[in-house]
Amino acid sequence: MKLKAGQIAATLLLVLALGTVGWFASGWYGSANISDDTPFVVTSGSTLTSVARDLEEKKIIDSSDGFLLRAKLLGGDAPIQAGEFSLTAGMSPSEILHAFQSGDVIRRFVTIPEGMPSILVYERLMAEPLLTGEIPVPVEGSVLPDTYDFERGESRTKLLARMQVAMRNYLAEAWPKRKPDIAVESIEEAIILASIVEKETGIASERRMVAGLYSNRVKDGMLLQADPTIIYPMTRGKPLGRQIRKSEIAAINDYNTYSMIGLPKGPITNPGRDSIAAVLDPEKTDARYMVADGTGGHDFNKDYAGHQAAVDKWYAIREARGER
Repeated sequence: MKLKAGQIAATLLLVLALGTVGWFASGWYGSANISDDTPFVVTSGSTLTSVARDLEEKKIIDSSDGFLLRAKLLGGDAPIQAGEFSLTAGMSPSEILHAFQSGDVIRRFVTIPEGMPSILVYERLMAEPLLTGEIPVPVEGSVLPDTYDFERGESRTKLLARMQVAMRNYLAEAWPKRKPDIAVESIEEAIILASIVEKETGIASERRMVAGLYSNRVKDGMLLQADPTIIYPMTRGKPLGRQIRKSEIAAINDYNTYSMIGLPKGPITNPGRDSIAAVLDPEKTDARYMVADGTGGHDFNKDYAGHQAAVDKWYAIREARGER
């Protein structure tokens, strides 16, 4: 049966329409020009129009106008989020827009270990190439050790501020829960003593015991005699790299607890949560002395005679190891 001219025209129009719809859809749901995983940054304040133009300039899409038209008709009206995104191989323009709208950004991390002094916090942040801007060396004891996430291009000032807010928030929560009759009278003193505890032991199970010992010394008006307080004025917390000299033990300054009674004038590092908690809830002990026991921990004693015996034992261990 022969088709009439009108039928032929209608059929052609239908085919053309279906082809147009297919072309339009394939330009949205088909693969963009991404052969390898590609980072893409949407800066703060960007519009979908500016992002589409950037995608076209980077040849990820063929046409920003086509992307915008399809986004308007097929992509929903959720706003795009700022951040760094990973555009994966085979991703479609539809999936790209969804990633921007969902805020599924790449998260990067920097870790501040417990007991890292502020000079090393500064050096770590300044060495991170994906951060921007300058910062001063943070106030000692103001940074809460933890792992923090950041975005490419984030300012060091902003990241450091989050670290310091985290410390203030933790202290605001922990200080009201302190045990009665502890050795410190303020949050500032708690940070100072916690910084000494942090540097004096790396064993988690010892923290409350070390805090108890130093709390006893503070209450008794004894010299704290904490070796890290000798080192801090010389290196600002960096490793000394050698044995402490007798002249340095006798040095008189605001930190050396071998030549002054009480707490140093400020923290000697950034203490972690556990060391702060130990100072706010120290072990109840009669110990006033401690010395390394050769296993990484310490031998605790309540009197000098017991301490001296422990010191002699430690020297024997060092001599057997060939240490001086």
